[in-house]
Amino acid sequence: MSTLKKAKGFKKSRPGLYLSIGTSLFGIVGIVKQVQLARRETDRLKLLDAVVSGAAVLTNAAVLIRELRRLDIDDVLADD
Repeated sequence: MSTLKKAKGFKKSRPGLYLSIGTSLFGIVGIVKQVQLARRETDRLKLLDAVVSGAAVLTNAAVLIRELRRLDIDDVLADD
């Protein structure tokens, strides 16, 4: 099996999804800093950018969690 196929398989695996969720949520640290900086500078455009970026990160995490739940459902059905 080629390395590329293994990497694609890892992305859809349980550890791969956990890693993706973790890295998505880790992005919130940068967004919090971005919000703090925007508030300090009273820059509404930077604040809006941070809020939109935060929404994108949370949406991505929600999609990954949904995929993880679907993986759990598929595993249960596979056991029958």
